[in-house]
Amino acid sequence: MKIAVTGKGGVGKTTFAATLARLYADEGREVLAADVDPDANLGLALGFSEEVLDSIVPVSRMRKLIEERTGANAENQFYKLNPKVSDIPDTYGKTCNGVKLLVLGTVETGGSGCVCPEHVMLKRIINNLVLHRDDVVIMDMEAGLEHLGRGTTENMDQFIVVIEPGARSVQTYKNVKRLAHDLGVEKVHVVANKVRDEEDEAFIRKKIPDEDLLGIIHYNSEIIDADRQGCSPYDFSKQAVDEIQLVKEKIDRVAGQPQKFERSIE
Repeated sequence: MKIAVTGKGGVGKTTFAATLARLYADEGREVLAADVDPDANLGLALGFSEEVLDSIVPVSRMRKLIEERTGANAENQFYKLNPKVSDIPDTYGKTCNGVKLLVLGTVETGGSGCVCPEHVMLKRIINNLVLHRDDVVIMDMEAGLEHLGRGTTENMDQFIVVIEPGARSVQTYKNVKRLAHDLGVEKVHVVANKVRDEEDEAFIRKKIPDEDLLGIIHYNSEIIDADRQGCSPYDFSKQAVDEIQLVKEKIDRVAGQPQKFERSIE
């Protein structure tokens, strides 16, 4: 199961990705959550402490590692297209609540100079996660569509676009579906978040085909409280976890995975 969670900024994709990862971990599955967002906060949503997260350097900023693996440096602009990366998740990943977190970051393109070696490293790591590991892999992607243009997420089993009730979110879903098709990914599904009432739900169901809609997560002040306290929403809101559990069950049905999870929150 290799899932890329995407969507425009602020729709709640990190909350969804983290809760989904913890649900799979509670089944006893090996779960790797990859944070590919430059504004990396997946770790907090998984339940990591701020002290641990402050100690993590995104792989995209590990200049020495990138130079060692690709062979590129200030004096040498030639680099390997297939650097060794298979050890990176276990070497640099950190585990909390049964989920291994790997902070990949993204490549800064605002400055001068070639960033090709960094792109090669990130793409190779993602491909390794997708093709050569048996883990459940859940990627919290950067907001927007740039990652699709770079092709770093080809070979994923499916994209899940988190949207909120609004025309701009729906447009993002349509664009992701079109670009994913170009990458050969046919499974593009939607999770509607921050749904407030029946009018919001009717809007979602009118705009999103039934076969693409995985489920609905309602607006929830407990998620805001969890974020304010720097805690995992999984530990804060039974309602949100139950709604995402229903989404997970549909993901499993679509993928033909067994369902064997029962959970209660005191």
